[in-house]
Amino acid sequence: MGGPERVALTGQAAELIRRLVDQHGPVMFHQSGGCCDGSAPMCYPVGEFRTGASDVLLGTVDAGVPEPVEVWMSAAQFAYWKHTHLTIDVVKGRGAGFSLEAPEGLRFLVRSRVFTDEEYAALESASSGDG
Repeated sequence: MGGPERVALTGQAAELIRRLVDQHGPVMFHQSGGCCDGSAPMCYPVGEFRTGASDVLLGTVDAGVPEPVEVWMSAAQFAYWKHTHLTIDVVKGRGAGFSLEAPEGLRFLVRSRVFTDEEYAALESASSGDG
């Protein structure tokens, strides 16, 4: 088994992702902006949002769809959030206009918790190639 993951999904978020993939094909997330618990990650069809050197791949999540769902964040934002585990959840309400779930009457949001010292040390070790 690998070390700690930076990002996960709730069952409700996975269910919504499956519906969105059925409608739009493979999807990805980008956590753009938002500095706290309850921020809204944006869900896009793969290829519609371009990532680059200023973005960090937090990880992939398994929503029960053929392709893993990548979750990205800007490098500048990651500098503040690197000590935090994010769980993508879904709630009723109006989502962001460009995010795929907006017409569903639902919105994705992140729930966060600070990594334990042991989890963070394992992540740092893995990213430096020591793990």
